[in-house]
Amino acid sequence: MAIAFVFPGQGSQDVGMGKALAETFPCAKAVFDEVDEALGQNLSAIMWDGPRETLTLTENAQPALMAVSMAVMRVLEQEKGFRPQDKVKFVAGHSLGEYSALAAAGSFSLADTARLLKLRGQAMQKAVAVGEGAMAALLGVGMDVAVKVAAEAAQGDCCQVANDNEPTQVVLSGHKRAIDRVADIGKPLGVRRAVILPVSAPFHCALMQPAADAMAEALSKVTVNKPIVPVVANVVATAISDPEEIKKRLVEQVVGTVRWRECVAYMAANGITDFYEIGSGKVLAGLVKRTASGANATSVGTPADIDAALAALMS
Repeated sequence: MAIAFVFPGQGSQDVGMGKALAETFPCAKAVFDEVDEALGQNLSAIMWDGPRETLTLTENAQPALMAVSMAVMRVLEQEKGFRPQDKVKFVAGHSLGEYSALAAAGSFSLADTARLLKLRGQAMQKAVAVGEGAMAALLGVGMDVAVKVAAEAAQGDCCQVANDNEPTQVVLSGHKRAIDRVADIGKPLGVRRAVILPVSAPFHCALMQPAADAMAEALSKVTVNKPIVPVVANVVATAISDPEEIKKRLVEQVVGTVRWRECVAYMAANGITDFYEIGSGKVLAGLVKRTASGANATSVGTPADIDAALAALMS
């Protein structure tokens, strides 16, 4: 059994996430306390009590999802004696989850990760005026068709592949005008459905360049350690460990495609049989199963999940 840990991105947040961890394990509560202190904000109260609209704000959802992932990691390591460097071959995360993966692998401190993600959320929100951008998920087609749809829908506007999630789900991002054209253009090309996503900005496209610039500046000021486990980076879909390359790829990721399908395929091709989704929700476990035939994918986000997964992880 070869193991990879994967970390969820935006959309996996839910009111109440992480609360049972904090109530059960003092070391998990300490993670949430440290994140609150780093941000100068009672983020954990928003996570546990809502309102949902406040939690869903990009600047809150990003550090909140990381905090839950890191609380699970802290419990595994401090309470259960699990050593990622002994058992985990790769870490990877979807979009903001790449920061969680890097924090789990020791590249970033918890406080730095929280502050970086808060800034990332704010910068992404500010990059494009509300209402000018949009994102749409194309269902039933893969990357080849999605690239054609994006090119035809652009018509002088920005329209790019934001997320290549799995063989039959690709997300486009760009100007709202272009995204509004996607459904009609996609139908004759085999798109089963084009679903407009409930997001506040057009992530992972060229319109996010101001946010990429902000992250380049922020990342230049933080310490990045070599990860104890290689990270499979979103924009290259291969494992990297060099701190300077990690910074570079995180900046590219703001405007580049999240090549998640290829990341999963890379890990599977390199022997990974068991993927553990660390944190809130079950989105990535589903994407893994639809990408890597025969792979096991388990979500670990609650005390019960940790107990259920522990025997396999420690074997």
